[in-house]
Amino acid sequence: MKATAHTIALILGVVMISASAPTLAQQQVTPNITVRQEDSQTLREYRVDGKLYAIEIESPDGSSYHLLDTQGDGHFERRQGDRIPIPDWVLRR
Repeated sequence: MKATAHTIALILGVVMISASAPTLAQQQVTPNITVRQEDSQTLREYRVDGKLYAIEIESPDGSSYHLLDTQGDGHFERRQGDRIPIPDWVLRR
C-alpha cells in the first residue's frame, strides 16, 4: 500500500510539472526592440511575434516613460518605472 501511495504521488508530481512547462517557457519570451530617433527623443518599440505591446520614450535629459498596451487592443496607457512587463495577452499568443 505504501508503494502505491508513493507511485501516485510521483505520477501527480510529473503531471503537475508537465502542466506548468508551457507557462515557464512563455515567461522566458525575449522581445524584439527597435530603437529610433524622433525629434530629440529616443523611442524603443517592444514587440513579440511582430505585435507591438510597449513603447519607451526617453527625453534628452535621460528621463523616460512607457506606453503599454495592457489588453492587446491597441490602446496604450502611460506607465512610469524602469521595468516594462510583457502583458499576459502577449504571452498567451
